[in-house]
Amino acid sequence: MNGLEILYEDNHLLVVNKPVGIATMGAEGHPTIHSLACDYLRTTYQKPGNVFVGIVSRLDAMTSGVLVLARTSKAAARLSAQFAERSTGDRSLQGSEKIYLAVLQGEVPAGPSELVDYVRKDDAAHRMRVVNSSLAGAQEARLRYHRLATAHEMSLVAVRLISGRKHQIRLQFSHRGHPVLGDRKYGASTVFDAGIALHSWRLRITHPTKRESMWFRAEPPATWKPPLARLNIRRLDALRAEIERDLQLSTDDET
Repeated sequence: MNGLEILYEDNHLLVVNKPVGIATMGAEGHPTIHSLACDYLRTTYQKPGNVFVGIVSRLDAMTSGVLVLARTSKAAARLSAQFAERSTGDRSLQGSEKIYLAVLQGEVPAGPSELVDYVRKDDAAHRMRVVNSSLAGAQEARLRYHRLATAHEMSLVAVRLISGRKHQIRLQFSHRGHPVLGDRKYGASTVFDAGIALHSWRLRITHPTKRESMWFRAEPPATWKPPLARLNIRRLDALRAEIERDLQLSTDDET
């Protein structure tokens, strides 16, 4: 099965648990989630030639977790619209909800909180920057987070993206002196065993044809075990109700 962990599939969706170190698409000469998904579908369903896999959202190469792919052009169009609606803050059934876990350097302030900045891409440095809202190309970046634990000069937070900007979580916390563990691009001094300590934990979409709300979940990879143990986190599921309340999530049943 080419090593790709499948969380869910039907005629319109393919939901995978993306490993660290693989780009979603576009890494010429290297495997990507797109190429691995195509190979999986081609082999599983014995389809010679090209198969359709639509990229409707992305995760950074060094980020792990839930990633939704489309198996039909209709699904791709409808899912892309859902992810686009998230950037406007629309929390209707048609929008998506994305919950990340991140281990950050330092002691993040307690309680639920919202971060709002304006960001712009710095092409020369291949990164995003927080900028003045009046600058050309500046886009609002908004997220809500809840601190789950802090110890040993690091903090575990759950993050709900309200907008969907490139490198948003990494940039907004780094801008406040709390870079993601292992994220050298955004100022981390603490190493992480593989990739960075940012994981797409839970994701809700509306099914593109059934119009049903669906939650998907992927547990953090094994490299998270040491920092979670130091933070005295044994079961993330035990924190689910707290996270749903403080991040103002819908409470539909998970898949």
